[in-house]
Amino acid sequence: MTIKVYNTLARKKEELIPLQDGKIGMYVCGPTVYNFIHIGNARCYVAFDAIVRYLKYKGFEVTYVRNLTDVDDKIIKRAQEEGIDSSEIAVKYTDAFHKDMEVLGCLKPDIEPKATEEIPAMLKIIKGLIKKGFAYEVDGDVFFEITKFEDYGKLSGRTLDEMRAGERVDIDPRKRHPMDFALWKKAKKGEPSWPGPWGEGRPGWHIECSTMSLSRLGTSFDIHGGGQDLIFPHHENEIAQSEAYSGTKPFVRYWMHNGFVTIKAEKMAKSVGNVVLVHQMFEECKEPKEERILRNALRMLFLSTHYRSPIDFSDEHLEEAKSKVKGLQNVLFVLSDTIKKEERFLDALQSDESEKVFEAKISSAKEKFERAMDDDFNTPAAIGALFELEKATNIFINQRKEGFSLNGKDLLERSNDTINKLCEDVLGLALWEDISVMPPKTITTKPLLRELAEDCAGIPKDDSIDDTARIDALVQKREEARRSRDFEAADTIRDKLLDAGIIIEDTPHGPRWKWK
Repeated sequence: MTIKVYNTLARKKEELIPLQDGKIGMYVCGPTVYNFIHIGNARCYVAFDAIVRYLKYKGFEVTYVRNLTDVDDKIIKRAQEEGIDSSEIAVKYTDAFHKDMEVLGCLKPDIEPKATEEIPAMLKIIKGLIKKGFAYEVDGDVFFEITKFEDYGKLSGRTLDEMRAGERVDIDPRKRHPMDFALWKKAKKGEPSWPGPWGEGRPGWHIECSTMSLSRLGTSFDIHGGGQDLIFPHHENEIAQSEAYSGTKPFVRYWMHNGFVTIKAEKMAKSVGNVVLVHQMFEECKEPKEERILRNALRMLFLSTHYRSPIDFSDEHLEEAKSKVKGLQNVLFVLSDTIKKEERFLDALQSDESEKVFEAKISSAKEKFERAMDDDFNTPAAIGALFELEKATNIFINQRKEGFSLNGKDLLERSNDTINKLCEDVLGLALWEDISVMPPKTITTKPLLRELAEDCAGIPKDDSIDDTARIDALVQKREEARRSRDFEAADTIRDKLLDAGIIIEDTPHGPRWKWK
């Protein structure tokens, strides 16, 4: 099935046909590094992370470019407030952004250009725009003349009259049209600047992104992404200056924009005081496991809503997301535990109708997942397909109290692999990192476990012996004690395992253990 994406420029879904067969060039507007990112920013980067992941899952060779705006009015203002150089502000918040992307489980972009590294290329484009008659210089500033670009407004759908209706009172009288925008800004005292043909200055925000995308992906590429708030004027201006300079149309084939994040149905804004910073949320985590739980929960929360729709953020919705993640983790826990018990799979048992039903459910879940993602990356429907498989898996395991055929084992492994692959490779949910049943290969910090294994199961305290084998042997010893009705010995083993950090759960299919 072909992939369809909603193209903001066309205002409809279109089949994704890349410029080069099997390859996708994709640019997403990165942060202006003057502050920590908030959950609205995070929603954008998680959404496009899932899109990149799915395109790679479908076999595309993706070149993912995400820029860093490290020179801008906001950075300069922040530097003045803190009394330090603007470059220090940029480095500080670039590092913070990278850390936030890591804890959110976002893939690193293939290319991450910085605006300050592209000044020569920007000057070349600005000079080209002046030469072609699309830009003009006034007193050391250079402006793009929007009336010279006949398609101006085609992305946002705004006319020049509508744009003027929202203009500010303090319009620069030097501009030929009030909506003309700066390509080069004359240097002011105390601000960073670079030499240019019009004197010392620095680039405007819009020319930065055009230059970084043109230099990395060419004069026309496949996907440009960002938040809905960037449609006008940022992306509108990118189109105008890029197409005017190169003469190539379209500059971008598919424009994709994610929806806003609200807090209790109110738009998130510093003036309201309801901004939630990503780094503050993770700073409240007391241990790595809590960070992983939060990471999975945030990704589940963001991806449970279609990327183009708004999300209302609240503690209640975050808890709901945690519960969804826990359900998927629980079924993986049960699958792993069931598959591990070889005695449950019997040569004598034949395949039956329940296996055919379960096999169809596995295939259907994968097909529904991909069908949903092919339809404009519909992650809520894709997640719904995983929940259907979760339910079908639990039903299949619970109804087979007598055991499983060898074909049944293959089906359990298929279900396990399907859930794992789609969750991890596409949705970026690292479920096994947080499922306590997956122990480290060697746990040298568990002396109680090793003493117990030596006393009760005769296993020496040898580093070459995997601690998983120790636990399995102790669980078996406890079962033997229970069968012989020596409940005191069974309880002693259970309690000492708990002291060593291992929980035993008794189920209709026998005991299973996990790390506390």
